[in-house]
Amino acid sequence: MSVRFFIALGAAAALMAACREEPKPEQLAAKAAEEAYGHLVGGRYADYLALVAGTDSLPADYREQLLANAKQFVAWQEKEHGGIDSVRVLRAVADTAARRADVYLLLCFGDSTREEVLVPLVGGPERWRLK
Repeated sequence: MSVRFFIALGAAAALMAACREEPKPEQLAAKAAEEAYGHLVGGRYADYLALVAGTDSLPADYREQLLANAKQFVAWQEKEHGGIDSVRVLRAVADTAARRADVYLLLCFGDSTREEVLVPLVGGPERWRLK
């Protein structure tokens, strides 16, 4: 292979990297909210709690209470609606100057009902956490 080939290959790779758009803050916030609710619905309560702002340094007993609340929420949704089948992002708005975002999720339940919920987030623009 010639040197020209490697130069052309390197130029093509650089061009592709330059053309790749960085995700917007509202996209990152939407992804964080969807991921958190995915953990909640999937029964991964500790993973859910890790995505909530201010839970890194909680006393163990308070952390256990929050985990129990998350479990109760999911159990209640199971009883009332047959559980949450899916979570979809409807829209997201981010204010990076204020370090906050609002993500609107659609919860689709087992009984075919749906509910739109507002999920406020803080942090950003790279790392968002539920408020």
